[in-house]
Amino acid sequence: MPRPIVERWYSAGLYGFLQPVLTFGSNAVPIALFDVLLASAGAILAGAALLDLADFAGRGRWRGIGRIVVRTVVWSARLYLIFVALWGLNYQRERLADRLPFDAAAVTDAAAARLAAATVDRLNALHATAHAEGWLTGAAIDPALAGAFERVVRDLGSSHRVVAGRPKRSFLDWYFQRAGIAGMTDPFFLETIVASDVLPFERPFVIAHEWGHLAGLADEGEANLAGWFTCLRGTPGHQYSGWLFMYDEAFRVVPRGERAALAARLGPGPRQDLRAIRDRVALHVSPRVSAAGWRAYDSYLRANRVAAGGASYDEVVRLALGLRIAPRF
Repeated sequence: MPRPIVERWYSAGLYGFLQPVLTFGSNAVPIALFDVLLASAGAILAGAALLDLADFAGRGRWRGIGRIVVRTVVWSARLYLIFVALWGLNYQRERLADRLPFDAAAVTDAAAARLAAATVDRLNALHATAHAEGWLTGAAIDPALAGAFERVVRDLGSSHRVVAGRPKRSFLDWYFQRAGIAGMTDPFFLETIVASDVLPFERPFVIAHEWGHLAGLADEGEANLAGWFTCLRGTPGHQYSGWLFMYDEAFRVVPRGERAALAARLGPGPRQDLRAIRDRVALHVSPRVSAAGWRAYDSYLRANRVAAGGASYDEVVRLALGLRIAPRF
């Protein structure tokens, strides 16, 4: 579909109406409604399949199997259409770089190096205050983070109110940990799900990233940018979480010969926190499960018109340097 039509009639229209309603409703429920949907659909399909096999026992069993296949295809199609209507069409909306002032000339190696240096400086400056302040780790919405997110949504050009999602845990948590998935936005009930192994100083950015999806930013790089902006406008603890995320992103775009000097400038506190994140990943993530999950998600993104696939996560540095509403580096 033409992106301007999706932007005007769906993202700013239908989705702008549905998101506050669905997220407000899902926030009132302590469990992940996505889990209820998966369990209910699985139980109904399994029960119907058993009845089909019983009705067509013996020589008619193949007819029962055929009915199971047809039902599964039809249900999958229905769920996909519901997904598209409730959230999925956001994949076809206009990109931030196309609808906001974007200076491509500002995206340079020198600017990326300055961003990386600023990241190190901010981590060193914020570490002590952030740890003394601490972070919320429960299921409640952090009001300071939500307030920062509300301001970012306005700056990114949203014409409608976006309700922040209550961070929940899913019964898929074991898979999230093995696959290295820190969070997820439920596209049916528009709720926020966070993996239980995410460290306290990681949580503000992970939650803000998922809130970016709730704002209709389906592109992962754009959701990363919204999460980073949100953290930078929050408390020192939120800011520290945002700069921790940006460290790895900026580090990757710095020439290899300069990375050692950049890492050497990190103070012992931020260095210890980055090591704790790596240790968490090494402890819980299964390389095979993670690789399989990443390939599946890359295919999913490409099927939904995200040409960069999984590489769209890395777009945040380009957006951070080029968007005029971002800090200058």
